[in-house]
Amino acid sequence: MRVRTLAVVLLAGGLALTACGKEGTPGSSTPAPTQAVENNVTVQGSATFDRMKSRGKVVIGVKEDQPGLGFKDATTNKYSGFDIEIAKLIAAKLGFDESKIEYKAIASAGREQALINGDVDYYVGTYTINAARKEKVAFAGPYFTAGQDLLVRKDDNSITGKETLKGKKVCSVTGSTPIKRVKDENLTEPENITEYQNYSQCVAKLAESAVDAVTTDDAILKGYAAQEKDKFKVVGKPFSTEPYGVGLAKDDKPLRDKVNDILEAAISGSDWQNIYDATLGKSGSPATKPVIDRY
Repeated sequence: MRVRTLAVVLLAGGLALTACGKEGTPGSSTPAPTQAVENNVTVQGSATFDRMKSRGKVVIGVKEDQPGLGFKDATTNKYSGFDIEIAKLIAAKLGFDESKIEYKAIASAGREQALINGDVDYYVGTYTINAARKEKVAFAGPYFTAGQDLLVRKDDNSITGKETLKGKKVCSVTGSTPIKRVKDENLTEPENITEYQNYSQCVAKLAESAVDAVTTDDAILKGYAAQEKDKFKVVGKPFSTEPYGVGLAKDDKPLRDKVNDILEAAISGSDWQNIYDATLGKSGSPATKPVIDRY
């Protein structure tokens, strides 16, 4: 799903984040747990880790326009969301506290090149693991498994999954995989399909009852539902599989193995669930813990 091409128009707060007056972002009222920094960490044979230690900080590629996942507050310039907390957890376990983290917002199209160039040390931002990308970069994870789903109004019980979309007005982003799937599978009539350049426009139309559902990765939709949990809900029946991984330099197996160890410990312990509950979990939708794939 090409939610990696999101151009969500998000300002400091609000639903479409253009002017609806709601302050804060998902998870802002309940901070995610602070991660203890591990001292004397070594990752033998990792050129990326050596670079981090030499410069005294870690540079993490992220998204800044996805509520509940990777979001930069326009007023405070602080980042928040599930992906950000996962990125911070990894940094802490590598020996870097929050004061030694530099976030660098990288658009979807530039992620591979940023990792290849060494512009970022690792990337955490709704980055789906797939075969084509693994030709250029490496992945640890997945740390989350998303899937295409539907965001609907809270009081609408007529849409229970993709099989109930006939006759319903569905909105998604032009040129995205979600809208392509809606068309290819004939989930609703062509005249009922609405396309915009970003998802915030679709969500605004959903609030106005101009459309009946917004479709993209459920992780993105949970972010919107968490912001306006009295207005929206995620149906909760994903109809694709999108494993989100931590992007790394292709040949840095030592760091990939270390990050996999960190993620595995977080998932088997309480860290992963605590982070989810404080961010995407505010949507009211549960999540299934992922299983690390050590390919």
